[in-house]
Amino acid sequence: MLEGVFLNISNIEWIEKLNCLTDLHVHLDGSLSLESVRHLCGMQNIETGDDAELSAKLSVSSDCKNLNEYLEKFEFPLQLLQTREAVKYSVCQLVKEQEEQGVIYSEIRFAPQLHTRKGLSQQEIVEAACEGLDESRKYWKSYSCHNLILCCMRSDDNKDANMETVRLAALYAEMGRGVVAADLAGAEGLYATDTFADVFRDAVQKGVPFTIHAGEAAGAENVECALNFQAVRIGHGVRCTENPLVMQELADRGVVLELCPTSNLNTKIYETIGDYPIQQLMNKGIRVTVNTDNMMVSNTTEARELALVADTFNMEKKDVKQLIMNGVEAAFTTEGIKNRLRARVETQFAKVAGIRG
Repeated sequence: MLEGVFLNISNIEWIEKLNCLTDLHVHLDGSLSLESVRHLCGMQNIETGDDAELSAKLSVSSDCKNLNEYLEKFEFPLQLLQTREAVKYSVCQLVKEQEEQGVIYSEIRFAPQLHTRKGLSQQEIVEAACEGLDESRKYWKSYSCHNLILCCMRSDDNKDANMETVRLAALYAEMGRGVVAADLAGAEGLYATDTFADVFRDAVQKGVPFTIHAGEAAGAENVECALNFQAVRIGHGVRCTENPLVMQELADRGVVLELCPTSNLNTKIYETIGDYPIQQLMNKGIRVTVNTDNMMVSNTTEARELALVADTFNMEKKDVKQLIMNGVEAAFTTEGIKNRLRARVETQFAKVAGIRG
């Protein structure tokens, strides 16, 4: 893992004091803490080993070879998330942990179709997640807000399941239950983005905003495809740097990239954090946010991600503030909530970092 990297991050101390962070790209199944996993195992009478054995099941090692190997770490937590009670508990617990880490706005994403192994419908899973979100409100601050994103999945034969996911995203968004968008996730290198055109055409027709994982395991052509589908945000997107025209279109259209630095190091998109193109993207006028992706799989937090890029690229405190504000502006939420978040960021940076205005 990257513990050694994080030990020397000089910016981590003050960033961890900020109680105004955002995380727009965080997967439920990849972010179950050891505490949550032990609780879920207890709920389902599953034996667990010690912390080291459990961590090995849930987190990647430093020799992870690629995205496909990274995705293998989701199998065990997915086994634990096949009941309404488990999903409800996990959403509530993740929000609690985010709040404890200073994250006041997040969009937790999951794929309902991956939680139906024991016979539950996608709608039953979504309802359970919404109930967990409702329960988590007891941990929210007056300025906090947390939402859900429903993921469609890359596969050969799940079009109907993906269409159902989009339908539920539209339904629960209309109901005001905290579902705010749809997504496309999974093995990008194996399933080209352009094969999912029907799914996102349906999302556009239903008025569902969406983000798409693209430009992670595959190149800039997938980012271009996501743009053609009318995605307003793109998960990862870092390989847009392979095509200057795609980079320019991202900048011109104001499409936001949900960057996840440690995850991209885990999957060997980049060998070192020094190779990470965040400054190149920012210099081109592309709006970027910094996110965790999978807190447990990558053994990270939002503060660590921000501190990692700030330290590596000699960012000033005002640059970190801008990254957080980008998260506020790109959030799939109302202007009223954004105003609360903006005010909180301003207050915290004045208090912790001495930056006003």
